[in-house]
Amino acid sequence: MVVKKTNIEKPKIPLIDGHNHLEILGSYWMEHSVEELLTMMDEMNVGVIVDLDGMENKEMLITHIERFKVKAPGRFYHMGGIDWSKWEEKGSKFGDWAAKQVEEQVKLGASGIKIWKNLGLHIKDPQGNLVKVDDPRLDPIFETAASLKIPVYMHISDPVAFFDPVDQFNERIDDLGEHPEWSFFGPQFPSFLEVIEQFANRIRRHKKTQFIGCHVASYAENLTWVSSLLDECPNLCVDISERIGELGRQPYTTRKFFIQYADRIIFGIDRLPDKVWYQIYARFLETDDEYFNYDPTYPPRQGRWFIYGIYLPDEVLGKVYYKNLSRILRINKQ
Repeated sequence: MVVKKTNIEKPKIPLIDGHNHLEILGSYWMEHSVEELLTMMDEMNVGVIVDLDGMENKEMLITHIERFKVKAPGRFYHMGGIDWSKWEEKGSKFGDWAAKQVEEQVKLGASGIKIWKNLGLHIKDPQGNLVKVDDPRLDPIFETAASLKIPVYMHISDPVAFFDPVDQFNERIDDLGEHPEWSFFGPQFPSFLEVIEQFANRIRRHKKTQFIGCHVASYAENLTWVSSLLDECPNLCVDISERIGELGRQPYTTRKFFIQYADRIIFGIDRLPDKVWYQIYARFLETDDEYFNYDPTYPPRQGRWFIYGIYLPDEVLGKVYYKNLSRILRINKQ
C-alpha cells in the first residue's frame, strides 16, 4: 500500500511531556548530562518534562530533584508517591501516615503524586487482603492532595488484553510472551472491570482532588466509558502516554474525543525522552497520515497493527500539548 508519509522534525507547538520517567525506563539520562537532555528538549520543542519516578521511592525523588529540577527549575517537575511497604508497620494509622508523607514530599519539591497499578492488583493489607483502589482507609491521601492543590496521577489497571487468557487469541501475545508477569489473568486477580470501576469510585469520592488518569484512564480501548467518566467527574483529566497504539487504530472516534475533551487531555509519552518518540507522537497528533507504525521497531511492541493520524486543529493541539497541564501545575510558559 502506498500512502503519504509526513516527515516530522519536531512537534509544531511547544509542549509539556506530562508523563515520563527519567530513570526507571532506562538509565541514559542518569548517565548523560542534564545539559544534553535540555539540548534535546529544545530541539524537540519540549519545554517541560514531568518525571514520575518518585512514586514509591523518596530517595529517588530527592535524587531526581537535585539532579534535574535544581539545575533547571522551570524545565522539570517531579511526582512523589506512597511507600506501601510501610503499611504493616503503621497498621491502622497507615492512611494518615501516608498523607503526612505526601506533605513532606511537597515540601521537598514534589509537584504531585503518582499512584501505580500495584494498588488494586498486588498491594495487600496487614491481614493479607488485597487492597481495593477505592478502599476508604486511603482517603486521607487524596484529601491531603486536595488541600495541597496538587494533582494525583493514577495508573490503575493495564490493557484489557492483559486480563484475558494468554493464548493465540490474545492480541497482546507478543508483550505477554516476553513479559509473563504482566498477565493479570487468573483467580488471584480481580477482573479488569472490577479494578476500573474501583478507580472510577475513587475519582467520584474526592470531588476537590485533581486526578490525572494515566494512559487514557487505563481504558483507551473504550472511549465511550472514558467520556462518561469525564462527563461525570470534572476533577478528572487523562493523559495519552503509551496509548497512541490504541487511539490511532480508532481514528474517527479518537479525533472526536480529542476535540470534545480538548480541555481535559494531557500530552505525555511514557517512553525514555528521545527525538524519535516525540516525532512519532507529533505525527499521530498533527498529520492525516494513514496506516503507519506507532513504534520505532517492527513489529510494534504493543500489538501487530498500524495507526492513523488525527490531524488536530492548532487550538486543540495547544491545549493538549501545553495549556491543560500548565493550568494544573501552574507552569509559566517558557
